[in-house]
Amino acid sequence: MTHKDPLYSLIQTVKYLRGPNGCAWDKEQTLESLTPHIIEEAYELVDAIESSKSSHIKEELGDALLHVVMLSCIAEEMGLFSLNDVAAYENEKMIRRHPHVFSNAEATTSDDVKKQWESIKKEENKHTSAMASIPSKFPALLQAEKIQKRAAEHGFDWHDTEGPIEKIKEEIDELSIEIEKKDIKKIEEEAGDLLFSIVNLFRKLNIKPESALLSANKKFVSRFKKMEEASKKTTIPLSSLSLQELEKLWENAKL
Repeated sequence: MTHKDPLYSLIQTVKYLRGPNGCAWDKEQTLESLTPHIIEEAYELVDAIESSKSSHIKEELGDALLHVVMLSCIAEEMGLFSLNDVAAYENEKMIRRHPHVFSNAEATTSDDVKKQWESIKKEENKHTSAMASIPSKFPALLQAEKIQKRAAEHGFDWHDTEGPIEKIKEEIDELSIEIEKKDIKKIEEEAGDLLFSIVNLFRKLNIKPESALLSANKKFVSRFKKMEEASKKTTIPLSSLSLQELEKLWENAKL
């Protein structure tokens, strides 16, 4: 890379910030300390993409890139690897996992490509358990989906949606029993089982649970804001309304 290369300039900026005359905060960062920021940036990037605003997407991509550069610089300082090593490794992996493009393998449809990708991935990452490579830091809904997919790959799965639906009903009954007993630990356990079962149904329906919940969240917020606006017109705050009055505002907000 030349000095005119923006990526080279970014790398040098990060190295300077972590150098003797740099920034106190940047110099203190470690691979571990940046972890929550990486997760936050990933979600902000998704929000930007959903906004369809190119300037916003560019900004958030830049923030994500900054973290990749900083993490790579920290690793280089530790004598582990450099950003060039990261890029070279990923490039080699992409070529290796696309033999239908770079070699003689055949994969004409997207499903063929996915099956081939997973097959190559399994060969690369041989573990004692199918569950071993699932990241522990995944959001819970995504982690549940991954766990269920791995189990399904080994034949542990229902053939249709009837099984998951019956399981959800069963878990609701079990949760109701524990709620009556008022055993907090058991209530939490059964609530977790219920949520896990719901994710399983979503998986069978090819619905991403994280996306479905995010959509539901946005819909709720939008309708609640309408309730607030309606309340302002009457000069009566929402907190002063009865549940029946709030439900009426909610129904109007759905229109």
